[in-house]
Amino acid sequence: MTSKQRLEACWSAKKVDHIPLTTWCFGLHPKKSLTWENDGKPVPYWYSLRMEHLHTLAYPWTLEDDFKRVIKWRSLGIDDMLDISIPWSESPEVVIKDSMISKKKGVDYPIMIREYKTPFGRLRHAVKKTGESPGEGWPVQPDNVHLFEDYNIPRGVEHAVRTPNDIPIIKQLYMSPDKGAREWFERRMATIAPFSQEHGIAVQAWSSFGMDAIVWLAGIEGAIMLAMDNPRAFAQLMEIVTEADLGRTKLACSNPSVDIIVERGWYSSTDFWSPKLFNKLLFPHISQIAEIAHKCGKKFAYTMTTGVELLGERLADAGVDVLYFIDPMQDTINLKKARDTLCNRMTLVGGINTPSLSSMSIEQIHNWVKRAIDLLGPTNRFILHPVDALFPDTPWENIEILIEAWERYR
Repeated sequence: MTSKQRLEACWSAKKVDHIPLTTWCFGLHPKKSLTWENDGKPVPYWYSLRMEHLHTLAYPWTLEDDFKRVIKWRSLGIDDMLDISIPWSESPEVVIKDSMISKKKGVDYPIMIREYKTPFGRLRHAVKKTGESPGEGWPVQPDNVHLFEDYNIPRGVEHAVRTPNDIPIIKQLYMSPDKGAREWFERRMATIAPFSQEHGIAVQAWSSFGMDAIVWLAGIEGAIMLAMDNPRAFAQLMEIVTEADLGRTKLACSNPSVDIIVERGWYSSTDFWSPKLFNKLLFPHISQIAEIAHKCGKKFAYTMTTGVELLGERLADAGVDVLYFIDPMQDTINLKKARDTLCNRMTLVGGINTPSLSSMSIEQIHNWVKRAIDLLGPTNRFILHPVDALFPDTPWENIEILIEAWERYR
């Protein structure tokens, strides 16, 4: 089987020649024999273009680097995938002004400010420029305020959405892909598709932000309080996000070389929302994205690393085919319960936790891999994957032990 055939079989509960092992790279430092050079300079860390449009990397990463990473992983037997982050657009009438308030007495850090002038009014977004080094290989804080950025949440001075009056302006800043964005997507896919076909590699499109967008825009506390205090305004904001997400998803689905659609859901779990609020606020949104994907013959995946025990079945109800992730260390659900409650409805990806992998002994890694494969493998709906990615501080020697264990028990 090709890598694509193996993953497609797992997504559809069909038998495979062996259980796949996949990974996501979030600044992985590979061993020297697997590295390459660009313009005479070594590429020291591996990333993925699922990070495109969202993260600022300390080292350049291109589509050609994605291709090389896929080939390197395949040489080790790992079923890598190609990711494309679907662009969005903003109104051409939006005018952006960036400024900085310098560090001064009573202010711990400089404050970056981005002001938007739109036909719907003005918006101000202010974030502390903390300037610390996150460590080699990790994404860095950008030099201006991006609308969507994890760095903004703990450093926000004024989030983009502070009051219900700010919400209509977001409709000007997060829109369905316009002509330029669609043309960019087609150019990118025109390069991805031949590589995918030649090497038998699946293509994964990240097209929907969902609740992650709400939290990026309003902050964690702001999003929760908006939902509790002004549900009508929250619904309006979710409607704006859903409209743009649907536009991005339709664009992704328009290309026959895209195999699976993914929605981010890191900020949608029970760490932030009760099951009641999840059902009310997010379930209809996920159902709409899934429906579009299925109508176009694509599989639909959702990313949630905690809260699966309470929300997993509702994700299946919404139409999720593939769940990223099942993590028995970070989450409360155990593998047996995940198998018994979820594997008859959707494919589970995960089984081992990356931070724990980094500190495990050889015996512990083998035990975890064997247990995951023994419990979930017979369902034909399991993909082994270190949750949720391989990071700059993930030891390569432990990755090799993971591969050895997988090869033994798969």
